[in-house]
Amino acid sequence: MNRIDQIPADAPELAQPGPYPVGVETLHFTNPDQVDVLRSQPGLQRADRPLTVELWYPAQAGTPSGTVYTTLLRDGHALVRLHGAACRDAVQAVGSFPLVIISHGYPGNRLLMGHLGEKLASHGYAVASLDHTDSTYADKGALASTLVNRPADTAYARRVLHDRADCSRTAIIGYSMGGYGALVSGGAAISPEALVMDEAPPHGLWDFALRPEVDPSLKAIIPIGPWGRHRGLWDGDGMAQLKVPMLVMAGSADDISGYESGMRKIFTEATGVSRHLLTFEGAGHNAAAPYPAPAEAFAPSPHLDFLPAEHYADPVWDTVRMNSIAQHFARAFLDLHLKGETDKAAYLDGSWKGTTPDLRRGLIWESLAP
Repeated sequence: MNRIDQIPADAPELAQPGPYPVGVETLHFTNPDQVDVLRSQPGLQRADRPLTVELWYPAQAGTPSGTVYTTLLRDGHALVRLHGAACRDAVQAVGSFPLVIISHGYPGNRLLMGHLGEKLASHGYAVASLDHTDSTYADKGALASTLVNRPADTAYARRVLHDRADCSRTAIIGYSMGGYGALVSGGAAISPEALVMDEAPPHGLWDFALRPEVDPSLKAIIPIGPWGRHRGLWDGDGMAQLKVPMLVMAGSADDISGYESGMRKIFTEATGVSRHLLTFEGAGHNAAAPYPAPAEAFAPSPHLDFLPAEHYADPVWDTVRMNSIAQHFARAFLDLHLKGETDKAAYLDGSWKGTTPDLRRGLIWESLAP
């Protein structure tokens, strides 16, 4: 059985389930005013852009636990069944719940970080995980669409979910290309040189990212394995324009986003904000974000030239352990910045509160002030 809600025996304190039962719904929206990047001409064609959202939320007391998610394997063809703790279409609890938006990699889908969605919802967050059109396992298109549409998709989600969440207090958790989108949404300005790279969007569609506007509701970002700094999407001056607190999670052996050339620079160059870097020593690009590789991922696929499990698993770290560590630190960071729970700062000061010596082996925690 492919479970996304496993909790290791030595899970850190804040990774334990919260007081709320968890509900989940699949929502479908259409943004009628977004540029169709892959088919746009100099006239900037507008097109209806679909946005599918998996929404996890605190449910009413007494809601039963357990649901099955049917999704696609990384190859974009095989169906996979995942089991979690949420209850499908449960009645939402009464209350004001900050909005956390989850943005997947390229390619990915809205369930890839479902473990975070369920766990955060149990602690009083409404968590919206997006299927980014042109960037999922089923419809992966040119990178140009992802570069333009990541910030637009998360901004649109904030607008349409106002009746389900407190959208005046929001955060973005972004994995890989989702990390790129989180950084731009937070004010990190791309370099002028990025506009002429091979994959750059045409017709000036990417110019907005030279001076990105930051929604005042965005209070924090968590880029996990964020992609782009190692490719020159930002320089030091652009990264210094980040305007919201940041927690970066990274693997020191990440050869996709680059550790020293990419993610450490993101951490050190964002000089205008408080920020943290959690490093999983020896981990690759799959550090912390994906749910455990489903059983079906260990069989070769005729649609891929690599084993599908490589998209989910890390060759060094246990995924369930990494997930629990990510949940622990994400909750401390979000509780502090979205809920104003100042006691959570003690979990982010480098004292390793809420963990054991064995659990933190292979972890490095760093913090920098503005």
